[in-house]
Amino acid sequence: MIQIDHISKYYDKGKVEALRDVSLNIKTGELFGLLGPDGAGKTSLIRILASLILPDKGKVSIFGHDVVNEYKVIRNIIGYMPGRFSLYQDLTVEENLNFFAQVFQSDIKANYHLIKELYDQLAPFKDRRAGKLSGGMKQKLALCCALIHEPQLLLLDEPTTGVDPVSRREFWDMLIRLKAKGITILVSTPYMDEASLCDRVALLQLGQILETGVPEDICNNSSLNLYSVTGSDMYALMKSIRSYPDTVSCYAFGDSHHVELRSTDATALIQYLESQGIRDAKTIKIKAGIEDVFMAKTDALQ
Repeated sequence: MIQIDHISKYYDKGKVEALRDVSLNIKTGELFGLLGPDGAGKTSLIRILASLILPDKGKVSIFGHDVVNEYKVIRNIIGYMPGRFSLYQDLTVEENLNFFAQVFQSDIKANYHLIKELYDQLAPFKDRRAGKLSGGMKQKLALCCALIHEPQLLLLDEPTTGVDPVSRREFWDMLIRLKAKGITILVSTPYMDEASLCDRVALLQLGQILETGVPEDICNNSSLNLYSVTGSDMYALMKSIRSYPDTVSCYAFGDSHHVELRSTDATALIQYLESQGIRDAKTIKIKAGIEDVFMAKTDALQ
């Protein structure tokens, strides 16, 4: 189990608070997601878990090992994939794999069962320099290198950012298969749609945990009074909805606006919009999604 107890982290001599009293428990064998936008604190938390930076307050233990006092043990039992591609770009695919295997006193053959699916896709490019690979192939190579020593915990910092939709889907399919092999996985992402692929998630914003739980439960337990509202002039519609006294929030979601109202009756909203010259607005009562919950809880912080 990974235990994170009241972690805080500051930068710029205490002027920037990256993490504020964060506590989490991640179960062994779990696929756990950290969801939040840039600046939420995801990278700082993962780098603390990887023993790359020290927390200013609090404690973290991974499978019973303290990340500060037992950092050498920690680095041997984790696989870490940073947000930026950090492998040696002048080395070939095969040279990178062999290098990281040697660092961990392992070899490709010993843990081939973990990387076979990925390596089979990389094999045609094994003599190509890493810097010349596509974004999706760089991602696969980085994951191979993180798995080469059969880690107990896999730490992935925004691994699908900037990757095409097909590669994103393939990557998550791979994570689910790795979880089935008993590897505990912590993955951070700014993409709310990836929440449903995790066993549990933590919503992180401004260095604080907004909520933790099973994605479906987070949505089902939401008390948001939410409507989808559409019209021909979506910009004018948004301005009018936001000026309506009973509106709590209004955000654009694809081809509609998600609107939270204080009242459970949207009839008065339609009447108000008609008084504003908008006569084609339509409302549908909807269930809150994970992004709706995140936005509502973020608004509550402000």
